[in-house]
This record gives sequence, C-alpha cells and structure tokens, in this order.
Amino acid sequence: MSRAETTAAEAPGGAGRTARAATAPAAGRRPRTAAGSLALLRSELVLTFRRTRTIALLGLLALLPVLIGTVVRIETGGARGGEGPAFIAQVTQNGLFLVFTALAVALPVFLPMTVGVVAGDSIAGEASTGTLRYLLVAPAGRTRLLVAKFAAGMVFCLAATVTVGLAALATGAALFPLGEVTLISGDTIGLGEALLRAVLVAGVVAVSLAGLVAIGLFVSTLTGSGIAAMATTVGLVITVQILDSFPQLHAIQPFLFSHHWLSFGDLLREPMYWDGVLKNLGLQALYVAVFGSAAWSRFTSRDITA
Repeated sequence: MSRAETTAAEAPGGAGRTARAATAPAAGRRPRTAAGSLALLRSELVLTFRRTRTIALLGLLALLPVLIGTVVRIETGGARGGEGPAFIAQVTQNGLFLVFTALAVALPVFLPMTVGVVAGDSIAGEASTGTLRYLLVAPAGRTRLLVAKFAAGMVFCLAATVTVGLAALATGAALFPLGEVTLISGDTIGLGEALLRAVLVAGVVAVSLAGLVAIGLFVSTLTGSGIAAMATTVGLVITVQILDSFPQLHAIQPFLFSHHWLSFGDLLREPMYWDGVLKNLGLQALYVAVFGSAAWSRFTSRDITA
C-alpha cells in the first residue's frame, strides 16, 4: 500500500473510503454508460447515508415534530393569532396539520443547516481525507462526479423532508384527532386528499433546497477542508435569513434563495395558488444554474494533486 493510501486508511472512516476509492477505476472503465453513472450515484448515496453524522442529523430532525406536537398538546390554545404560520392553530383540530407546521418551522433554519452540512462536505470532505484524487484517477470524469454529488445532495434533501413529515404525521396521529381537513382558506377536504397535499408540500420543500445544495457544492470546491466548507455554507444560510428579515432590503429580498421558501402554504388553499411556488422553483433553478456552473468551472480546472 502506498503512503497516500496508508494515510487515507488511517483517517476516520479511511478504510471504507480507501476501499471505495480502490473500486473507482473499475467503475470508471464504463465512463459513458448509464450503469456506470448509476454505480457512481449509488456509491455517493452509500457514502452519505452511512455516516454517523448524517444519521444523527436525521434523528434530530425527527425529534423536532415530536417537540412541537408535545408543546401544542400541553399548551392548549397556545397558537395565537398573528404568530407563526397561518395554519398552526389547526394542529389541535387535526393532527395532519402538524406535518405542515413542522415543515414551516424546520424549513427556515433546521433543514437548510443540515443540508448545508452535507452539501458543504461533499467535495471538501473527500479532499481532506485524500480520497478525491483516487476517485479522479478513474476515467469517470469530474463532471459525472460533480453531478453525482449534487444528486446525492438532493436525495438527502428529500430524505430530510420525508423524515420531518413522517415524524410529524405519526406524532399528530398520536396526540390529535384525524379526519376531514379544513384548509386555511376555509374549505374542507377529505383525509385522503389532504395526505396527497402533504406529499406535494413535502416535494416542494425538498426541491426548495436545490439552490442551497448548489451553493454548498460550489463552496466545497473552493477549499480542501470539509469543516471550513460546512461552516461557510451554514454561515451563508444564517446571513441570508438575516438579510431577508430587514424591511429596508425589500429590493433584493425576492432574489434571496430563501425568500419564497414558505410559499408552500398557498398549496393549503382551495383552489391552490401556484404563483409563489413557481417563483420559488424558478429561483432555485436559477441558483442551481449559476452556482452549479461555477462549481463545474472550479472543479474541472482545480489541481487536485496540489
């Protein structure tokens, strides 16, 4: 074993990373096949979700709805008018609304912070342990690796959102009644249709984090320190949230990636309002295009062996 391989194996989780890196050339012999791309994506997903840190983050997200539901249950009538999302007062009447409430609470802070940690560590984490150069020895190509990293980040966004949603649904069903749902527009729909709307809302929330994944991926290409990349990405989330709270900055706020995150509340009306949701999705697509291109430009021209 070479000196570089020995160093990678001695690092935390290095043995698994070295084995993964060693198998990279074999996968790389099919650089342009769909099977090779799927194998690379599968490898990234395994690497992401087997980390103790990832499991811990998902566990903390699952605890959030339990805490919210317990507090609402204890504090009867605790949701006062004008405070929090417009639908939080519906939780005591129907446990399904805990799903929407938990997503509204998690989206501004908790979800983006966990996504920032995963996205920020995607490239920089590999570089800091010395496994990135092994992956790039294979003819899989830097572009395919970058696309696989982004796809793995989006899968984590979906997993994090689903974790919050399922924990909230289970908690809501245990603490509050379930049945016909009165939307925030005053209309009533059946439980089945309400569950479909919950799935739709979860999907919108997951896609709303696409811009942040692209930003984290770009930041991750700028440094060889995973900790620095994660801290920078999370710091950007906090900064943007602060900027979005100042009325004096209303001119630039519509262009901040977090500005339309809570627009999914319009899907809880009858009929559903799509204007805010489409603005949000369009803005995320713009951020993905800009920062994805920047990440590609930086990563494809970067001297990994330096």
